[in-house]
Amino acid sequence: MLGSLVPWRTRYPVTFRRIDRDMEELMDRFFRDEEFWGLPERVFAPSVDVAETDKGYEVTMDLPGIDPNHLTVEIREGSLWVSGERKEEKEEKGKTFHRVERHYGAFRRLVPFDLPVDREKVEAKYHDGVLKITVAKMPEAETKRIEVKAT
Repeated sequence: MLGSLVPWRTRYPVTFRRIDRDMEELMDRFFRDEEFWGLPERVFAPSVDVAETDKGYEVTMDLPGIDPNHLTVEIREGSLWVSGERKEEKEEKGKTFHRVERHYGAFRRLVPFDLPVDREKVEAKYHDGVLKITVAKMPEAETKRIEVKAT
C-alpha cells in the first residue's frame, strides 16, 4: 500500500530510471517510425483528425506545401478517400544536409464512417495548408408505428 504512495521519481534507482526511459523511447520509435514496420524511411502520411457532430463528420488534415490541385477527395463505399502528392523540391547543389525530415511523395488516407453519409453533401476547403472536409450524415429514417388490429 505504501509503495503506491511513493512519488515516481524516487520509486526506482537511477539505473532503472534510465532503462525505463530507454524502453519508453524504444516503444515510441516502434509505434511511430516507419523503419520498424519495413516501410521506406521517408513515407509521407499526413495526420488526420476526425470529429463527429450531430449533423455529420468533420475531417481535418495537415497538408502544408501541397498544391490543392494535386488533392483528390472521394466518397466511396461509405468511406472518405483523400489522396494527393507533395512534390519533392530539387536538390540544391553546394549544400550538405545534416537532417532531412520533410516527407514528399504520394499519399492516400481512408477514413471509414460508422453511420451512412450523404454523398451529395460533402464539402472540402483548403486554407493555409489545412484541408477541412465536412460530410453530412444521412437523415435517419423515422420510425413509423404500425397499429395492430384485433379481429
